[in-house]
Amino acid sequence: MTDPSPTPAPPRTLILWRLLSLLYDVWPVLAMWFVVAIPFVLVDVAASGNVRHNVEPFSLLAWLQWGCCWLVTGLYAVLSWRRGGQTLGMRPWRLKVVAADGAAPTAGALWRRYALASLSTLAGGLGFWWAWIDRDRLTFHDRFSGTRMIRLPKRR
Repeated sequence: MTDPSPTPAPPRTLILWRLLSLLYDVWPVLAMWFVVAIPFVLVDVAASGNVRHNVEPFSLLAWLQWGCCWLVTGLYAVLSWRRGGQTLGMRPWRLKVVAADGAAPTAGALWRRYALASLSTLAGGLGFWWAWIDRDRLTFHDRFSGTRMIRLPKRR
């Protein structure tokens, strides 16, 4: 009997699909960030009394806003991965996040994956490029969260 799980794609191809899915996921994430920003803008306007007031880039309010955006993005990713293994951007490219053994990953593993992927992105995507040298073609956040990304076969 053959193993029904898909085999890992070559790193270059999988990295391309990951980047394309991230590009697709930018749009729902930006929409969520706009919604998250509304209360912060209202608080800033109420505090300054001026709609054109510029928020200081390193103020507590700005850091809190970015923290909320990061958390909302994490909720989007983790809940999508828990529900079906895919975000909206992963669906057209048939990508899916699974545990290392092929089962559904735990919420803790998915939060670790998200946190490490965030750090990787801030470091110029180094954790994503790790797949080029990893023997199992896993990114840094795949390896250390106990998850992996697979490409699903085409539907017939």
